[in-house]
Amino acid sequence: MQKVSSTETVKDLNKVIKIDESQIQDHLDHLVRSTVEETLNGLLDAEAEQLCNAKRYERTSDRSNARAGHYKRKLHTTAGEVELKVPKLRYAKFETEIINRYRRRQSSVEEALMEMYLAGVSVRRVEDITEALWGMKVSAGTVSDLNQKMYERIDKWRNRSINGKYPYVYLDGICLKRSWGGEVRNVSVLVAIGVGTDGYRDILGIAEGGKEDREGWSSFLRHLKERGLKGVQLAVSDKCLGLVESIGEFFPDARWQRCTVHFYRNVFSVVPRGRMKEVSMMLKAIHAQEDYAEAQKKALAVADKLDQMKLRKAAEKVRDGAVETLSYYHFPREHWRQIRTNNPLERIMREIRRRSRVVGCFPDGNSALMLAAARLRYIAGTKWGSRRYLNMKRLEELEMERAAMSDKKSACPMGQAVA
Repeated sequence: MQKVSSTETVKDLNKVIKIDESQIQDHLDHLVRSTVEETLNGLLDAEAEQLCNAKRYERTSDRSNARAGHYKRKLHTTAGEVELKVPKLRYAKFETEIINRYRRRQSSVEEALMEMYLAGVSVRRVEDITEALWGMKVSAGTVSDLNQKMYERIDKWRNRSINGKYPYVYLDGICLKRSWGGEVRNVSVLVAIGVGTDGYRDILGIAEGGKEDREGWSSFLRHLKERGLKGVQLAVSDKCLGLVESIGEFFPDARWQRCTVHFYRNVFSVVPRGRMKEVSMMLKAIHAQEDYAEAQKKALAVADKLDQMKLRKAAEKVRDGAVETLSYYHFPREHWRQIRTNNPLERIMREIRRRSRVVGCFPDGNSALMLAAARLRYIAGTKWGSRRYLNMKRLEELEMERAAMSDKKSACPMGQAVA
């Protein structure tokens, strides 16, 4: 009797058994899809029974509604497209939380597609990504429609009315790259955020500025004011070209606070590297004083010391610019740390830069604006906008104290000192 080796047996079995992986995968996909479909339809039936307060065909005194058949609808899920049998009720409209959840999911998918397109991902690449993630390929026409929908939604959000008062407003601009006639040029995107009287932060506006000059800033501030921005008491920003004059033009009652961090950097630009740490401590001492008058004195003392250290250009910058960084002293001490720099807005601008870096160069200024606006709109809906940033009650109390002091002075006879 001839012995057959195990290797030969396996080879013979391989000739007989042929595994079609694609058929197995299709069968598994069908099983998963069928299970999802059956589960969702079961949940819809359970919801209908709960609303009717009775099972199908059940006759009870507690029944509050009756079934009236169903209608079919398709729904895209991660398992593929399934067919739902949505119950209809005789005396009320059937509204299901299950479909609402999938609508929210579908909405988030649309947002993801729009953001991919805005971020510079090609339409063909978007088609490939959607097929890999959700098992369905989104056509170029769909992407174009979603893109147009997103533009309209963003423009509506950008031009919404500004309600309420915003005592503190932060302003800044960011330069992005765009292609123009075969050349790469800069486009400025101007951004404003504010802290309202309720203490919460809001994205007030974003617009294309052409260049960060007086014309660009004036146009942006006019846009904010026409939409309803009012009650501005302090504008915080870097010393941008034309910005300070524009603030005075549109919000004449507002003080201007130059960002202390940008001021330090400006001084450091004329200080040798080996002396920066020492100069940094001197500058910080200016903003560690107890009140405005003491801070002014300290600034003059620091400028004199810089002269003695042979750092005359740095001394000149301190004499000319230090007073611009002291406006926050006119506001509640509890707010000083948050209003003496532009850091609250700088963090947002870094996020815009991070998201735009993957694009490199935008096809036009509007695309750059849309991507930045889409990111700001997303940030506004996160914890950033739902968490109280400052307690504004102290500002209200300070205003009342000043008003009372002003009334007391006006009521005092001329020449008589106020106690």
